[in-house]
Amino acid sequence: MKELALKYGCNPNQKPSRIYMEDGELPLKVINGRPGYINFLDALNSWQLVKELKAATGMPAAASFKHVSPAGAAIGLPLSDTLKKIYFVDDVKLPLSPLACAYARARGADRMCSYGDFVALSDVCDAVTATLLKREVSDGVIAPGYTDEAIEILKDKRKGTYNVIQIDPDYTPAPIEYKQVFGITFEQGRNEVKLDDPSLFDNIPTKNKIFPDEAKRDLIIALITLKYTQSNSVCYVKDGQAIGIGAGQQSRIHCTRLAGSKADTWWLRQCPKVMNLPFKPGIRRADRDNTIDVYVSEEHDDILREGVWQQFFTERPAVLTREEKREWIAKNNNVALGSDAFFPFGDNIERAHKSGVQYIAQAGGSIRDDNVIETCDKYGIAMAFTGVRLFHH
Repeated sequence: MKELALKYGCNPNQKPSRIYMEDGELPLKVINGRPGYINFLDALNSWQLVKELKAATGMPAAASFKHVSPAGAAIGLPLSDTLKKIYFVDDVKLPLSPLACAYARARGADRMCSYGDFVALSDVCDAVTATLLKREVSDGVIAPGYTDEAIEILKDKRKGTYNVIQIDPDYTPAPIEYKQVFGITFEQGRNEVKLDDPSLFDNIPTKNKIFPDEAKRDLIIALITLKYTQSNSVCYVKDGQAIGIGAGQQSRIHCTRLAGSKADTWWLRQCPKVMNLPFKPGIRRADRDNTIDVYVSEEHDDILREGVWQQFFTERPAVLTREEKREWIAKNNNVALGSDAFFPFGDNIERAHKSGVQYIAQAGGSIRDDNVIETCDKYGIAMAFTGVRLFHH
């Protein structure tokens, strides 16, 4: 198949719309549903991310995309009982495969932003991963293949309209890529930079120069994630998964704050007081996710005031105080942080430190690198200057 007609473009008024190949056949096929323009943008960007994560780490990978940026990305490390509970997969009867673990991590990191996502899987989708996919609100999935059982499970999702795309894992695009803006064609070489190169960690200007293997792995995951995130962007990673992604902000400190607040929320969801919230039986998954998000925020009164809490809880929970949140967040550590370009000031490091960051990889090259290095040294943070910028637009 050389081309595929779409219902419309980014918006319903943008017609006609299609995807097509100038030369050769499309390297994908639609197994179920009718993916749209934005679905394909998410699918093709997210597929590149998980394919690269798999190549770099040797482990199955998954990503959850919304509006052409990842809400989550992860590799398939086993889940602790705590993570199973906060990702709401502790009730699954089937053993979780590495791919299912990767998906649970990617989807669970930022459940608010992953609502209605497009999912990418690096490996053939198995039945347990399809089972997890089926019960989340999602627009579709792209993978190199699906077991027969997985296809049947996914075809039963969204009254049979769930978008399922299969891509040729051996497809390699041309080295030059093009896009049009306002009728003008842009041309550039594809971003083929390899981010699993050990030399990325050779230039370490901080006093602390020690990067454990797990920290290097997490920094590589951060950098690969940033490669497919709308710039400016910053990514916090811990234990093989992104826990906070700040995308598309005009100011880098705002990226760092946004991603840091998401990392804090991820960590707060593991606080016993949050894990033991007395939810009413049968509450919808989306309502539960939104309630937790509000509960751990400064807007907690929105769900705890009289006449409202009864909609969600069997009894009114006590407030998670600012001091309790501060004490719990302070327990987070060994977090890795990647940035798609240099940090211009030390304020980014100050904010990152508050969310447990101990390892950083960034391009370097700011006229205030000295201030950034000095701030890292104040907290004993190890930082590498990679010399690689990862802008993505």
